[in-house]
Amino acid sequence: MADREREVVARIAGGVEEIPAAEWTALAGADDPFLSHAFLSALEASESVGEFTGWTPLPLIVEEEGAGVAAAPAYLKSHSQGEYVFDHGWADAWQRAGGDYYPKLQIAVPFTPVPGRRLLGSQPQALLAAAEAVTTQNGLSSAHATFIADDEVAEFEARRWLIRTGLQYHWFNRGYGSFDAFLDALASRKRKTLRKERAQAREGLSFLQLRGPDIEAAHWDAFWTFYQDTGSRKWGRPYLTRAFFDRIGATMGDQLLLFLALRDGRPIAGALNLVGADTLYGRYWGCTEEVPFLHFELCYYQAIEWAIAQGLSSVQAGAQGEHKLARGYEPVITRSAHFIPNKGFRQAVERFLVSERVAIEHEIALLRAELPFKQG
Repeated sequence: MADREREVVARIAGGVEEIPAAEWTALAGADDPFLSHAFLSALEASESVGEFTGWTPLPLIVEEEGAGVAAAPAYLKSHSQGEYVFDHGWADAWQRAGGDYYPKLQIAVPFTPVPGRRLLGSQPQALLAAAEAVTTQNGLSSAHATFIADDEVAEFEARRWLIRTGLQYHWFNRGYGSFDAFLDALASRKRKTLRKERAQAREGLSFLQLRGPDIEAAHWDAFWTFYQDTGSRKWGRPYLTRAFFDRIGATMGDQLLLFLALRDGRPIAGALNLVGADTLYGRYWGCTEEVPFLHFELCYYQAIEWAIAQGLSSVQAGAQGEHKLARGYEPVITRSAHFIPNKGFRQAVERFLVSERVAIEHEIALLRAELPFKQG
């Protein structure tokens, strides 16, 4: 007798916390700390995401005969904050036309402009079909998958999702044996500038590099003060709650790396990084005392130095920031994907994306000509 066809079912969970950690990890893997069960569930448990934040967790799960074979971190969004792929103009246009842009479906890691996999497991097309069904059956304006991995683009294109390009700056380890070896790869004038900046930033200060369990409660208290200051200035209020940092401190271990600057033994600035399989991710920074170039020292130079020492291949220091270029970070394309059911709205967005893509490609060509490395 022929084997019967395997039953494939898609469902929505009430949050990553509802999914057993082992099941989620089997689909997400362990290389990307932002896709880990620990990170995503910490967002939920700390109420950094949830109904009243505008990020309602709705992870998509595809099951075969009761076993999870694919998943996507997804959220129902009532605004466009904390995404770093800006669609406010699309929202305004749709609402001027008489539609409701919100809520929308967002496949993403909240508050995290880090490229990575969004279609986890072995059934990417089933996941996308589920996302489309959620969007159309509930009358949502659109679905979006932000900061997708390059090798996922074809999966989205196969279902005619629109692809949008963006721009970030990443540092790449070209086999440097030390930070000085990296500096030696720069043009003389740029090399002198970086050395001068490091000297000014470090004058009168001491520094700590703390990993995982070495980060104590007093360190988290200091860092929370720094993060609140930055969050208030950038977004009006911090996206993450204090409880989030306690939670990841207890659950993410050596995936956390904290750089602190101290004056007379008192922390005055800090930068929190997450450690991936082959990449160091700089995520949160703040200070209580303004020191020239200290931001560059903690967020860029120490990150590069640490990555070289650990043999990592790259450093990603967040969204935007053309000033990273002079410090050895190179322009790279990022991508997002967008499902828009309304034909007229889709066509308008598609025209915009074509012109935006041409502009970004032109900008990257100009930026690469400004890289600080030696010529020839």
